[in-house]
Amino acid sequence: MRIGSAIHGPRLVAKLMALSVALLVVPWLSWLLLVEMERALEAMQFRQQLLVAKGISTFLNGREDLFADLPIDPEDYEALYARPITGSARLDGAIEDWNDVDSHVANAFGASGGTADGSFDLSLGDREGWLYAFLKVRDDVRVYRNPESLRLDGADHVRVDFIRADGEDGRIAITASQAGVTTAYRMDAEWRLAETGAPERSVQGHLVETGEGYALEFRMPLDMLGSRRVFGLSFVDVDDPQTRAIRTVTRTLPTAGEESFGLVVYRSPEVLKIIEGLGYAGYRIMVIDTESRRRAETGGLDLGPRPPAETNWAAIPRGAFLKTRQWLEAFTAGDADVAQDAEGAAEVIASALAGDPLALRRHAGEKEVIMAGHPIVGAGGSVIGLVAVEQTIEDIETFQYAAIDSIVWVSVASLIAFVLAVIAFSGRLTWRIRNLRREAAAAIDEYGRLRSAALSSEIHSGDEIGDLARSVSNMLTRLRQHNHFIENMPRTLRHEINNPLNVLSTSLQNLSEDVADVKDSRYLESARRGVLRIGAIVENLADAASLDESLQAEDMDEVDLEQLLANYVGNCAITHPDHGFLFRGTGAAVIVLASDYRIEQMLDKIIDNAIDFHRAGSAIRVQLDTGPEHARIAIANRGPPLPRDATGSVFESMVSHRGPDNRLHFGLGLYVVRTIAEHHGGTVRALNLTDGSGVVISVQLPLATGAGKAEEPAQDHSSRTA
Repeated sequence: MRIGSAIHGPRLVAKLMALSVALLVVPWLSWLLLVEMERALEAMQFRQQLLVAKGISTFLNGREDLFADLPIDPEDYEALYARPITGSARLDGAIEDWNDVDSHVANAFGASGGTADGSFDLSLGDREGWLYAFLKVRDDVRVYRNPESLRLDGADHVRVDFIRADGEDGRIAITASQAGVTTAYRMDAEWRLAETGAPERSVQGHLVETGEGYALEFRMPLDMLGSRRVFGLSFVDVDDPQTRAIRTVTRTLPTAGEESFGLVVYRSPEVLKIIEGLGYAGYRIMVIDTESRRRAETGGLDLGPRPPAETNWAAIPRGAFLKTRQWLEAFTAGDADVAQDAEGAAEVIASALAGDPLALRRHAGEKEVIMAGHPIVGAGGSVIGLVAVEQTIEDIETFQYAAIDSIVWVSVASLIAFVLAVIAFSGRLTWRIRNLRREAAAAIDEYGRLRSAALSSEIHSGDEIGDLARSVSNMLTRLRQHNHFIENMPRTLRHEINNPLNVLSTSLQNLSEDVADVKDSRYLESARRGVLRIGAIVENLADAASLDESLQAEDMDEVDLEQLLANYVGNCAITHPDHGFLFRGTGAAVIVLASDYRIEQMLDKIIDNAIDFHRAGSAIRVQLDTGPEHARIAIANRGPPLPRDATGSVFESMVSHRGPDNRLHFGLGLYVVRTIAEHHGGTVRALNLTDGSGVVISVQLPLATGAGKAEEPAQDHSSRTA
């Protein structure tokens, strides 16, 4: 597109490329298709999980006894849930391998909100019949057990008290003589000595030193707690390794009094047996009572981070899809349809306990899950609990990723193929148009003369470009015919006009001889001059029209411009005695390949023009200069300068800048000069002198190969005064 001109609009290639960009709507439509497909699959999974939850709740409807197996009032106990552990749970003093770490909420125990010396944070979990505990103890002085001492209360240790299956009190102390594997013992009532010398091997643990104190991870069988499954934990802090006196004991105190235990595990074995016996795989199934406590849970979900993205080419589209989706969710302030972990679970539980089944999609750990809840109805029609069924959306994502891999690659391949086809088509189309434009432009030279009467490109093509090429070719043919008619007209006119002119000239001569009275008449003389003028005009027109053909037929020889110009200027001084001529040459031979007759004809036209325009009393200067490859002839005269817009047009045919009294001149002289100079491979220019006192016409001709002098070119006459 050209700014500030009459030509507006982009080029054809740009238009076709802009059209191909419109195909980017295809990936966008594919994106919308994938999103809608995801919603449809999500709705199907919603219904499926609600049906599973409804089916399980059918087995539990009317079974109030399953939710009444806690022998004590839960209000008397510190609420701390033992969450299911889905990971390997290796005993190494770290909780990270429990997988869903965020769900294992730690409760703080001790003074100052659990930050004082001797306080600890506690997290519980259960896995395959084992109760796991993780304690993060704050202790500024570590005191380990002395292996030589029988007393176990003289070092830092953890106490576990519980009610055994036989209803008796159970006491276990977890001790360590150094960081690493711990040893557990059943203790006496005073917590001083072990009941037996043998350790309790069913209670296993691992102790790790931290910057604040200890990190203890241990496990014990759930069956050890009996059916009531209540227990308490205490950390005994000993800071003096000499006296080994107990400084503080931090307990998990109950709300009802010290006579009760501090913790309770809300699990119903009978409910767990029922849901495990149903054989549902691939789900995490939870039974929750009206107090929002998990009474049974089976199955597990892998809620850890997604595996690293594949590095093969096939996985690139899904990676781009996930990043684009994350960006869109962040840009739109999150996906309103996907709830956060705690909020989503609470909403499902509250709705199901209110009697309304609900399924929604929520974040859980690093993944998204669908949670469906269905109420459990008692015999009286009241809600006694709910069944919650959870499943990750991995199946949806797997299907979606497969669709992404196929759709995106097909779309990209189609888009690339189309763009390449458009580029190839537009390139071919542009090349054809430019080739046609170049040939059409080359058919006419810079002076408007026809070089070719027809085109050869695209004239056999059947499309619109072929039609255009044939139309232009026909136009050139008709134009050549018309130009041929115009070029032949001067010769025809010379033949047709010369005959009447000869008759008229003879008649005027006879009239002057036969009638003595008109012999000296000024009217007769005027008629004779008119006849001569008409004859000269016709002759000049004919010569100019046939000049090109004459030049093509002539041979060129090596000519010494130095000698030719010296002789020519000498002859001009003889033929024009009333005018002064000055010549300055190079002093050496200047050889060009030319026709000496045509060079003299060219000089005649320039000298005639200089004589017509020179100022009386001033000399006409002729100068010859040479350069490395060219010879330059400059003819300058003082007189009126050329108009600023006429320096290039004076060499056109039928262009004259003479006054109205010079009617004999039709602007053919300098046209002949240009034609002869270009035929010899040269150029011609007309310039005003720098002081505005005259005009210089400069003709530049190529030197013959190996001829001339490689001198620095002389100063242009346009900067000289003549």
